Amino acid sequence: MWFSGREQLLALAPRAEIAWLDMIEPPLAAEAIARMAGLRWYNTMSAGVDWLPLDLFRRRGVMLTNGSGMHAQAVAEYAVMGMLTMAKGWRAVVRAQDRREWLMESPGKRELLGARVLVVGAGEIGGRIARFLQVFGAEVTGVRRHPGPGDLGRDDWRAVLGRFDWVIIVVPSTSETARMFGEAEFAAMKPGANVMNFARGSVLDQDALLAAIDSGHLGGAFLDVTDPEPLPAGHPLWARENVHISMHLSGRAQDALFARGSARFLGNLRRYAAGEPLEHRVDLDRGY
Repeated sequence: MWFSGREQLLALAPRAEIAWLDMIEPPLAAEAIARMAGLRWYNTMSAGVDWLPLDLFRRRGVMLTNGSGMHAQAVAEYAVMGMLTMAKGWRAVVRAQDRREWLMESPGKRELLGARVLVVGAGEIGGRIARFLQVFGAEVTGVRRHPGPGDLGRDDWRAVLGRFDWVIIVVPSTSETARMFGEAEFAAMKPGANVMNFARGSVLDQDALLAAIDSGHLGGAFLDVTDPEPLPAGHPLWARENVHISMHLSGRAQDALFARGSARFLGNLRRYAAGEPLEHRVDLDRGY
């Protein structure tokens, strides 16, 4: 069933067995989902599902599939771009070009070669970031729920934060990860280190981050996500020279998203019709 507007969507909602509503605003999607008493499977291209009514899905026995891994290439490219932007002072280079000023020295001289990087949440996105950075010669350590060789467990990373030049956060947004980076974690980081967040804004205590930036303890931050979104124009994060805000664009910085999303949906639709297990199904208790 297709719909062309709000009223038609809400009228059709009670008949829905399968729904994919990524192209409409979340409040309207939530209103429609509430009316879908017969819903059995909900699909989204988003990797994070914290904005969906997971409790409702759980009570009604609805299967949820997400876009896990679909954004891995785009987000990993953004992470490397952000690191190089900060390491080379690229913001200053662009501004010099705007002024038509020829710089005689690079504003940034850091290299990724030999940099020690902690990737907190080394799933599909974090794993791809790690592979990219290894090509640059960085030393990458991942944090996983079930660590493999060379990885850290979810309870081990805080004790060694001071070893790393870069900390990249790509964890799912759950009750366990809310405010997992706060005053204590920033204080434990290496002086001059940089933090990058590609998870959710709620994973960071932004007041604590600002304090760590303003004190000079942290070298900088690259925030693809903030709390709230959009970030209000008067928020102090906008004014910090060593804070880069990319407006939750990393996963959208690809021209293949809908092709990938459609292919995944159609593959799962065939499995659904055949009574086979769906791929990329979310654990509603864990939230990812």
